[in-house]
Amino acid sequence: MENLKSSKLYAIISLYDMQTTYFRNVLDGISDDDTHNRLDTKANHIAWLSGSLVEQRYELARELGLDQKQTSSDLFKDNKGIQEDVKYPSLDVFRQDWDAISPILKEALLNLTDENLEKLIHMGPDMTFPLYDLITFISYREANVIGQIALWRRLLNYPAMKYM
Repeated sequence: MENLKSSKLYAIISLYDMQTTYFRNVLDGISDDDTHNRLDTKANHIAWLSGSLVEQRYELARELGLDQKQTSSDLFKDNKGIQEDVKYPSLDVFRQDWDAISPILKEALLNLTDENLEKLIHMGPDMTFPLYDLITFISYREANVIGQIALWRRLLNYPAMKYM
């Protein structure tokens, strides 16, 4: 990664690249009908998980000063949880937004310096932490959500996610 400005982000960028691919792979072949299937549980369904993950990349992009917004932003902004009576967009919409933001956000991440990563982020009245911590948490959450969707694949009788 010759363009990387901070060595602190080397592993995170590697995970970012993997997760960019894994998100596409984990959604492969899932029908629109199954995206809202919660199997009579209160668990977040695939449509919400997908849109939430896409929104997270867009939120990080905005935190880094990029004026970007996903198509379904209103359904997910401000960390909005799942809404019971909402028909979420198709996975194609989420894929398109994911494909649009991923290279833009990656370029922004590659250009962050150690000084940028120390910038304090304020969330709520009692929560302050460095940008680096936010990026690290987001990387963790991406892996977690992709894992949840991978489990849904199996619960809904789809083949396991392909890693390549």
